[in-house]
Amino acid sequence: MSIDPRELLPLPPHDFQVLLALLEAPRHAYGLTRAVDEDNGDVRLEIGSLYRILSRLTEEGLIEDVAPATAAASAGHESRRRYYRITPLGRKVAESEATRLTTVLRLARRRNLLPKGSR
Repeated sequence: MSIDPRELLPLPPHDFQVLLALLEAPRHAYGLTRAVDEDNGDVRLEIGSLYRILSRLTEEGLIEDVAPATAAASAGHESRRRYYRITPLGRKVAESEATRLTTVLRLARRRNLLPKGSR
């Protein structure tokens, strides 16, 4: 039985940001917090919150643990850290969330809620 990605929407913002960061490459927890913080400077992802997010996303099948040696070798990092990667379902859910947000932004633009010249 396959899951319809739309059933998992809407995603909490931090969950979506973690999935976006994992689209680039497998990462360990500290690497994820740095990637999310760099992409979204005004919102910080605390490590305690991150571990709850990672647990939930793993349970939902959106991400998975990667063998440390494999992930570290491909990323050029040490192997004793726990790495995560996005699953095919996680990619579909991220794509569905991006589509959903695009629709919301289109509506906001039509209602003149966005500053002039914003995309």
